[in-house]
Amino acid sequence: MEVYCTRPHCPRPLNYFADLDETTVIRTVQQKYCTSCGMPLILAGRYIPTKVLGRGGFGAAFFARDRYTPTMRSCVVKQFLPSTSLSPTQLKLAQDLFEREAVVLEEVGYQHDQIPNLYAYFPVIVESSPPGRQEQYFYLVQEYINGENLEQELVHKGQFSQSDAVEVLSSILKVLDFVHNQGIIHRDIKPSNIMRDKSGKLFLLDFGAVKLVTNSPTGTTSASTGIYSIGFAPPEQMSGGQVFPSTDLYALAVTIIILLTAKDVTELFDSYTNQWKWQNFVTTSPTLTSVLNRMLLPAANQRFQSATDALEALGTPQQPQQPQHPTQLQSSQTGTVTTLKRKFSLLEVLTGAGFSGFEGGLIAIAVFTLIKSTPISLVISLVVISAMIFAQFRRWVGGSDLIIFPVITLPIVLFFLRGSLTIPEMLFYAVIAGLISIAVTSLFRLIYKLLSRIL
Repeated sequence: MEVYCTRPHCPRPLNYFADLDETTVIRTVQQKYCTSCGMPLILAGRYIPTKVLGRGGFGAAFFARDRYTPTMRSCVVKQFLPSTSLSPTQLKLAQDLFEREAVVLEEVGYQHDQIPNLYAYFPVIVESSPPGRQEQYFYLVQEYINGENLEQELVHKGQFSQSDAVEVLSSILKVLDFVHNQGIIHRDIKPSNIMRDKSGKLFLLDFGAVKLVTNSPTGTTSASTGIYSIGFAPPEQMSGGQVFPSTDLYALAVTIIILLTAKDVTELFDSYTNQWKWQNFVTTSPTLTSVLNRMLLPAANQRFQSATDALEALGTPQQPQQPQHPTQLQSSQTGTVTTLKRKFSLLEVLTGAGFSGFEGGLIAIAVFTLIKSTPISLVISLVVISAMIFAQFRRWVGGSDLIIFPVITLPIVLFFLRGSLTIPEMLFYAVIAGLISIAVTSLFRLIYKLLSRIL
């Protein structure tokens, strides 16, 4: 089995131990040491690094196996490894950021399935190489996401379609909605920090630059440290000022326009006019264009103030100023027609439910009076009610129709098709059917809202 040494600047970090090819040996061996520098290789006695995944300004990441799990679970070991040129103040800041990532992952990783879980956080103190002093390294171990980050995906597959970009935007907005509600601002959203696993699920990674927002007596947050990625950070972050939820929204919008255009940030931002010119490279729907442009505004208070606001705007298409049809908009640039579906308000949903229940009750009474067979009457009634619901969903029926239909149906059933029921009994059953329909609709809507929050 190959084991990778995590000591920085080890001359030959890759080691091979034939005995570790035996599962029983892997689980019972006390320790293995680098044959080149003497560094302990099995971290915290259980994590076995096998290859390096990447290196950055503050550390390195290794693919590892957890020998104390039944399946030798894959994981990522991140090592705190700051630059030697940092001042003591900068070094302390970097260490605090690394520890903060562990804290945040522990708090939110197990609460949201699109954030990697934290498995461990520990220091390792070893003899230096050559000997003579002690060295201390910090490690955190987190869930391994088997897939590609969006930067890699963009290189391999080219620019994203609008539907693919909207999928990324809406998925990460939901993660940010959760994160921001925990008092956390990510501060480093970019394509390389969004991973898609083999099943297509998106994950938000790298919480090393995270800002924990606390409630102060003045209702403000403290100044931000100068940790950001050039091109993705908005003005308030680059100046070291306060950061807000809209700070993350700005970086996410930059991420999306890069995916849509396959262009570098320097090509998308005109520093002379201080304007984003991404629309020169791609044509998107009016709704998506409006949402992204608002997320990219330079002033934090002009952007959406929450991920929820952005999600609602993304799901609510803009109304055209001069529509060719109430539900259609023609683009002057492409000549294509985009269908706009207006969302149902709560009042419309409940009114429609009451109408369907009341009208369905009348129809059920009429059909039973004519046919006398309960099973057949039930089937026919359900088919008719389903047709009414479908007609409302397609907006073939609505508004005044919800009054006209009962006005026509009620006298017919009342005088000709109520069978042995008295008039009060018939009205009672129809009203009860309407109320039950409203109650059931409200219950299912509440369940849907709760599941949307959870999932």
